[in-house]
Amino acid sequence: MCKDHRCRRRWCRRRGPDRREQREYKVETVPEEPIRVLIAEDMQLLREAIVGLLSLEPGIVVVAEAADGPGALAAAQQHHPDVAVVDVAMPGSDGIEVAAVLREQLPLCRVLILTALPGPGMVRKALRAGVVGFLPKDVGATQLADAVRTVAAGGRVLPPELAVAAMEATLSPLTQRETEVLRLAATGAGPDEIATKLFISYGTARNHLTAAVAKLNARNRIDAVRIATEQGWL
Repeated sequence: MCKDHRCRRRWCRRRGPDRREQREYKVETVPEEPIRVLIAEDMQLLREAIVGLLSLEPGIVVVAEAADGPGALAAAQQHHPDVAVVDVAMPGSDGIEVAAVLREQLPLCRVLILTALPGPGMVRKALRAGVVGFLPKDVGATQLADAVRTVAAGGRVLPPELAVAAMEATLSPLTQRETEVLRLAATGAGPDEIATKLFISYGTARNHLTAAVAKLNARNRIDAVRIATEQGWL
């Protein structure tokens, strides 16, 4: 009797926990927010193509598009995109200038640059401005979407050859004043207009232009602007 009683008690103690109420917890997953993208490209056909391609990608939504730098900045302020895909050469402000402003005003917005063949100086200048990736204008739809997802996740899209070229880029031989003069020359300003805007004499403006052309081994000031721009010195 006593032995059987002890056995029942042990059995109850062993089996007791198995008889407790089993509670099931249902884990509800919260859907991820789509990546919000801004497209800034002055060529309408290309811009519409990019918008169309990205609109087909799951998890990506194009919230705004722009045809120039000022339009891109205004759209970014209004829509707060996660990623901005911008052309390096646009009216008003180029892609690098847009990236620099976005870094200050919308630091969470990641910038991808669309370009043909960026020079090493341009790459280095873009990286300093906060650009996190470069894409050729003939990029495929899958590569474009992958790049957007990569930078949105905090990564970079920078081919190794561009990274090496940027590190090997030479420093500008131009003085600060020569750089200012060439920047104005890039807008089409002549020596007289440059002199007025910089509050210097006509002769001084012309001398700075001549010095810049000589230092860059350029044929003329237009060629000097081209060289300095490709090297990222302007």
